[in-house]
Amino acid sequence: MSPTGFAPVADLLRPVLHVLGVLLLLLAIVMLFPAIFDYASDEPDWRVFAASAFATAFVGGALALGNRADIAEITLRQGFALTVLSWLLLPAFGALPFAFSDLDLSYTDCYFEAMSGLTTTGSTVIVGLDQAPPGILLWRALLHGLGGLGIIVLAVAVLPMLGVGGMQLFRLESSDKSEKALPSATAISAGIAKVYLLLVTIGTLAFWLAGMSLFEAFCHALSALSTGGFSTSDASIGHFQSAVIEWIAIVQMAIGSLPFVLLLRVAQGRSERLYRDQQVRAFFAFLAVASLAIALWFWLAVGQGAHESLRNAVFMVVALASTTGFANADYTAWGSFPIVAALFLNFVGGCTGSTAGGVKIWRYQMLHAVLRAELKRLVRRHGVGRVTFNRRPVPDAVMDAVMAFLFLYVLSVAVLAVLLMLAGLDFATAVSGSASAIGNVGPGIGPIIGPAGNFAPLPDSAKWLLSVGMLLGRLELFVVLVLFTRNFWRA
Repeated sequence: MSPTGFAPVADLLRPVLHVLGVLLLLLAIVMLFPAIFDYASDEPDWRVFAASAFATAFVGGALALGNRADIAEITLRQGFALTVLSWLLLPAFGALPFAFSDLDLSYTDCYFEAMSGLTTTGSTVIVGLDQAPPGILLWRALLHGLGGLGIIVLAVAVLPMLGVGGMQLFRLESSDKSEKALPSATAISAGIAKVYLLLVTIGTLAFWLAGMSLFEAFCHALSALSTGGFSTSDASIGHFQSAVIEWIAIVQMAIGSLPFVLLLRVAQGRSERLYRDQQVRAFFAFLAVASLAIALWFWLAVGQGAHESLRNAVFMVVALASTTGFANADYTAWGSFPIVAALFLNFVGGCTGSTAGGVKIWRYQMLHAVLRAELKRLVRRHGVGRVTFNRRPVPDAVMDAVMAFLFLYVLSVAVLAVLLMLAGLDFATAVSGSASAIGNVGPGIGPIIGPAGNFAPLPDSAKWLLSVGMLLGRLELFVVLVLFTRNFWRA
């Protein structure tokens, strides 16, 4: 320990930098796929990805070889540092193909696009997607795929260990060996990756059979399952004008919002674990109620037909609640109720252990359980209301963490909204943009960043603020903020 009481930063970062180097090498390998695709399609942009892959591999190799360390047991502090630095560094290099391309984007725009892709937010600054090079479109989809898989591993193996926002509850839930899908976090992650690839394959085939090209089908299958929202067209899913494609997207987005550990159990023949899960039941109940309410508005107030009302409502609710952000139409043109509903849906999120962002449905369940337990205590006076989740008691430490997370989440959205207004954004754009970024949703509200808009017109300062918001939301706030505390740097 140093005389000041702080641990040497080099000792803390050496294994972290080694892992970051390995991650950059993996990113460089993935960059080769659009390079090969463009080369096979006789597109000149293959050189863009080849150069990006070389630069990324060079830096990654230098970090990995220059910081060799024993990474068998990453400490808690190193876990926090690695998580944050990886989600800062990977977008920096993931932005290179955008920067080297002919899209004429500033590095601010490139970083924003890469951060949006890896955090599966889906906000975009690229105008003219219908004419964009296919390699760029594939790279955007691959960023979603990488980010979605990384988010699942983060939720399954990292956040429970760090105990962020009550996530230690899921570590406690999996501590019983009889409840484990596979014997270790590494094996679980490998099993989830196989399920992830299988679902992408199924989604690709479904979209292709529904009328998309094979390329479009693959890109949208990755985007939907990762609850990202990037599309190959400026009009998003609405470009295809197909009810069948919209229903397929709804199913894919909903699946991406479910806990992948439970989807792994379904693949192992234990489907009862999925429909018995308290969080899953609450999520689908919410989707049903919200969809019905909005469908009635579309039917009675807007004058849409019964099937059209139901399809548009379900699509809107699932797209926003799952934090995918796909659009089949500009729902803000259908009256005030869908606009207000869209803003509230930004605060929902899918299930924990999924690719979805947002608050997550189980935290609202915890809040409801606390309120119910408190009411019981007031009525019985001498009784103590016990909070349970999936028929198991919830420790007080978890409840405290959940309440702290909910408070910090609302505070973060408010602070970011104020900063965005100081950057020159109007009230509606700032508030919806803040909620969308921290919730990793994608579109906001209004003519600029709404479902029919684009983030390109925003000033650079707003784009950097929104990039920070995406990072904060994806890493559950506390993972980032803990790095700014004095105790973190003490030995």
